[in-house]
Amino acid sequence: MTERRTRREFLNDATGITAATLLGARAFGAVHIGGSDTIQVALVGCGSRGAGAAVNALSVKRGPVKLVAMSDVFEDKVKSSHEAITEALRESPDKALISGLDASPEKRFVGFDGYRHAMDCLRPGDVVILATPPAFRWVHFTYAIEKGLNVFMEKPICVDGPTGKRMLELAERSRQKDLKVAVGLMSRHSRAMQELAKRVQDGELGEIISQYGYRMQGSIATFRSPPKPDGVTDLEYQLRRFHSFLWASGGGFNDFFIHHIDHIGWMKGAWPVKAQGIGGRHYRSRDGVSYIDQNFDSYAVEYTYADGTKFMFDGRNIDGCQERFQSYMHGTKGSAIVSAYSDCGAPSRIYSRHDFSPQSLVWTSKVAPTESNPYQNEWEDFVGAIRDGQAYNEAKYGIEASLVCNMGRMSAHTGREITFQEMLDCRHEFAPDLEWLTLGSAAPLLAGADGRYPVPQPGILTDREY
Repeated sequence: MTERRTRREFLNDATGITAATLLGARAFGAVHIGGSDTIQVALVGCGSRGAGAAVNALSVKRGPVKLVAMSDVFEDKVKSSHEAITEALRESPDKALISGLDASPEKRFVGFDGYRHAMDCLRPGDVVILATPPAFRWVHFTYAIEKGLNVFMEKPICVDGPTGKRMLELAERSRQKDLKVAVGLMSRHSRAMQELAKRVQDGELGEIISQYGYRMQGSIATFRSPPKPDGVTDLEYQLRRFHSFLWASGGGFNDFFIHHIDHIGWMKGAWPVKAQGIGGRHYRSRDGVSYIDQNFDSYAVEYTYADGTKFMFDGRNIDGCQERFQSYMHGTKGSAIVSAYSDCGAPSRIYSRHDFSPQSLVWTSKVAPTESNPYQNEWEDFVGAIRDGQAYNEAKYGIEASLVCNMGRMSAHTGREITFQEMLDCRHEFAPDLEWLTLGSAAPLLAGADGRYPVPQPGILTDREY
């Protein structure tokens, strides 16, 4: 691994937007969205991901697109996100993009019900970006479907079995209404990976016999959390540090590892049917500070497909260790590098042997510079489908990818083999009645007297994760 690329760096390549700008922040109704009609967008969830997605939306070639409303539970998030988007658009080589930012102060909503107000600013056929912590995805998706809105939703999409089932039902409802639904699994819009997938489907690797994915890195984002400070409620703390809490995000496993799990399943043309995982919390404190998050520091999962072949995944978030961030696979006719680095780093390659030697290299992906940014590609494809009235719905495979993540995580957390169906049928809903939360509500997860939150106990708790 010689290079990492993030959404912000891809944005820099495509539009001249600096990484520093976004670092502080990140078909039904298609009738009237044709030709040069303006597509209106509302942003629900104003973190860095939401900011990045909004800039991608405003940068599409087939505009015009306007961001007309924003919402978040926290006022400072709305403010910082609006500032970051404004700065990013002003720094873009295309100075006209700034005209797409039209979210006036009265259309920037704060609170748990802000998503409704933001979506109410749209017409049927417009677009809502859902970029809150994924626990809220089903709540917001439900309202978007009721409003007849096209949806771009960030990954992951569900965090447990009950919300997975709920989302699958909603996905079918959105399909029946011919809504366009995009999911932030940008690997599927990597032109390099798309060509590799076609070559695999055409038999260039023969039968896929094994696959490997690695995301081994330091502690990033809010993976670890120190004790909650005084003056902050459990709910606010957990929402602001959502990677640390399973109910809010599915934990670091879902949030960080889903891209490899998704694109490996895509290459295979199937989802694993069961998982056997292990993991551990190696660091409960550092420099006298206790960590109170629910994550394991390392995970290793053996996924098994229906034909018996294996996908081995290793994930780690420990500072100072050797880093590895790539994916590859072996077939009966050779091998392939899927992602050379990062979540979907080009080039993808095919080899005639299994040692990845230069002498056995038979194909290397080549992508036009104008399509080198998969984050922008997914928006070009999405808006193109809206403009052209084409069927476009990524919800089902996005939900299934999230469930496969849940399956591997639950296996490691319980010490049991977990099948896909067992994951889907698991009755442990991490945050029941989440749709009724207010800032004054008790958090779905409560700390003990020592200030620590429940953590998985493999072999002790075997039918639920905590």
